[in-house]
Amino acid sequence: MLFQDFYKGRAFDAYTYFGAHIEGKGVWFRVYAPAAKAVYVIGDFSDWNRVRMDHGYDGGVFTAYVEGAKAGQMYKYLVEEQSGVVREHCDPYGFAMEKRPAFASIITDLYKYRFADEEWMAKRDKAYNKPMNIYELHLASWKNKKAVRERKEGEEMHFPTYEEIASELIPYLKENHFNYIEVLPLAEHPADCSWGYQDTGFYAPTARYGSPDGLKKLIDSCHQNDIGVILDFVPIHFAMDGYGLKKFDGTALYEYENKDVGESEWGTCNFNHSRGEVASFLQSNANYWLQEFHFDGIRMDAISRAIYWMGDPKRGVNTRSVAFIREMNAGLHSLNPTAILVAEDSTNYLKVTAPVEYDGLGFDYKWDMGFMNDTLDYFRLEPVYRPANYDKLAFSMQYFYNELYLLAFSHDEVVHGKATIVQKMWGDYEQKFPQARALYAYFYTHPGKKLNFMGNEIGQLREWDENRQQDWDMLKYPMHDSFYHYYRELSRLYTTCPALYNGEYNPNCFRWLQVHAAQFSTYVYERRAEGQSVIVMLNFSDQYWSSFSFGYDRNVTLEELINSDWEEYSGKTKHSDMQVLVQKQVYDGMPYRISTDIAPFSARIFLVKKGL
Repeated sequence: MLFQDFYKGRAFDAYTYFGAHIEGKGVWFRVYAPAAKAVYVIGDFSDWNRVRMDHGYDGGVFTAYVEGAKAGQMYKYLVEEQSGVVREHCDPYGFAMEKRPAFASIITDLYKYRFADEEWMAKRDKAYNKPMNIYELHLASWKNKKAVRERKEGEEMHFPTYEEIASELIPYLKENHFNYIEVLPLAEHPADCSWGYQDTGFYAPTARYGSPDGLKKLIDSCHQNDIGVILDFVPIHFAMDGYGLKKFDGTALYEYENKDVGESEWGTCNFNHSRGEVASFLQSNANYWLQEFHFDGIRMDAISRAIYWMGDPKRGVNTRSVAFIREMNAGLHSLNPTAILVAEDSTNYLKVTAPVEYDGLGFDYKWDMGFMNDTLDYFRLEPVYRPANYDKLAFSMQYFYNELYLLAFSHDEVVHGKATIVQKMWGDYEQKFPQARALYAYFYTHPGKKLNFMGNEIGQLREWDENRQQDWDMLKYPMHDSFYHYYRELSRLYTTCPALYNGEYNPNCFRWLQVHAAQFSTYVYERRAEGQSVIVMLNFSDQYWSSFSFGYDRNVTLEELINSDWEEYSGKTKHSDMQVLVQKQVYDGMPYRISTDIAPFSARIFLVKKGL
């Protein structure tokens, strides 16, 4: 690391200098605390007695070489403020920590683990014209039979190990055609209920699931099974716990001094991205996860809070934070050219996914929050009101090509009184499932990469609770079991049909065939790529439409790939019940007319074949 780069916010390797590094017969400890009167390191190696750190460097770097210190030993920093107050802190650059509520950092050999994923890393790319079917999960509550809803006072939550998770998760992903996972934040955090979004140990994989090497093994195993791994990353704010980054050297070192902009709506401290040392800390952290753990991508949380002051467009653009995002993304692309950078951004700020050299923010993908909100709002409506909102559902394609969008039904949509995806559907239990099947046909055939939170695929009815596993026993009920198999088939179609993933961001690969049938609440569109064409019919009304028609430009035959109303998916249609008629007849300005029946709340997906 070059100090000049560190102070100017240009460093992406600060972790190679700061923190605890094993060297020779001991360990170098280095910490940045420019306003501190003195700093001491204490730990197992000194029987927790103080070892004074040298302040021989300009700019506030304290160092100590402790002979005999070794991997596995715990340590803390004692930071003496100018007032004389001494506070215990974990290492901001510590590579491992104790399991909460304890907070000592742990000396770790960062380079002990040897990856065996060379083949994956060599062929990895950003998947612009490949399927990206992401399974978002919270590791503790995916499959965890020992997790219970309510624990006795003082009883510890059970957490499976990284290795245990891998042994069950990878076969499940392959069986269900997910080729990426996105894990909720794994940096060390004090409160389980924050799900990892309020961090204290930004460089320390949480000890809840084991060691840093265990996490590396999980990622390595995924790669050896052709599964990519994306990490949820939190570059906007940090937890207020006194042992963390807040007032680290007695001053606002990482945060803003002014509370009006220094504290977030979540009860956390906002990073001051205008400080070079903070920028170097965060972008080095992102690079650390990509380089040292082989994560395939970073999903950056709450980017709207970096674009606008406090995330509010009325307060104006935070130009320094925007500059930080651009500079970080440009550096990460340069150092990790095949890694994927994803923005969670709900604003209309322009060029989020444009390259930095073209005045963009430099992300590869952006979550399409408009698609998510408009679609789920539509499906909450009673069918009688859907014709009046017909254009709202089709609106997504009017702006889709403005950015490189990723469609996400994430954890945020199934918690805090929002209801799960299936529960959001209008109507009673029997009516919700056919609508959910039609919804997911729309989701998987709409342009854009895909992300679904765990439990969505089994039609979960209970909102997500981080304290207990998903309701896997729901699969004993026919409606849930058939929904699960339907979802799996949609997932397979998406990942195996080029027309559904290649050219997703090319306007020539999508066209509406019927988007003026508001009274029917029915839509028809075509996806095309690699010489393959797929036609999608969606009936979001509660009525059966006989001989529903749309125009086409050539004589074809259609092979039905899936019908959400088939009996095996708890529908009412036999495979042979609905015939497709293609006639030589000018219809909607096209020389041919295609007509067929479609059941209420259903989707039909066809492969287009050449005419006889």
